[in-house]
Amino acid sequence: MPPPHDLTPGTVAARCGVSVSALHFYEREGLIESHRTAGNQRRYHRDVLRRIAFIRVSQGLGISLAQIRTALGTLPDDRVPTKADWSRLSRGWRADLDARIDQLQRLRDDLDGCIGCGCLSLRSCTLYNPGDSLGADGPGARRLRRADAPAEPLNRPG
Repeated sequence: MPPPHDLTPGTVAARCGVSVSALHFYEREGLIESHRTAGNQRRYHRDVLRRIAFIRVSQGLGISLAQIRTALGTLPDDRVPTKADWSRLSRGWRADLDARIDQLQRLRDDLDGCIGCGCLSLRSCTLYNPGDSLGADGPGARRLRRADAPAEPLNRPG
């Protein structure tokens, strides 16, 4: 029987609503930690439940795993994180979330400008080419070219 503060992977998965393989993934990504028993069985400290909740909520907000890992890396090792610790982490993402909300609201507000055109490349398209800003780059699909790919010549020898 594990000590009262240790949880099995199955218990953690059930309580957090994730699969055991997700726990292993989070562990490989450095988001959570476990330790091994004398029988080489994986066990988690009870505070992993809060970490996983934080990870899941953060992912739901569109926060990258790299950002989540960095944030979790600032938590103290010598004690269980407090409400103030979690609050500090979430405040760090507020500006990014506000910017994404603004972007989505502009997208929503401009969406009716292209409904029915079917093209999304017209000079008047307010979503993909506001003010025909891409027209200065020449003809063709400018948004589809990879950033690291060299531009192809306009006239190929026949």
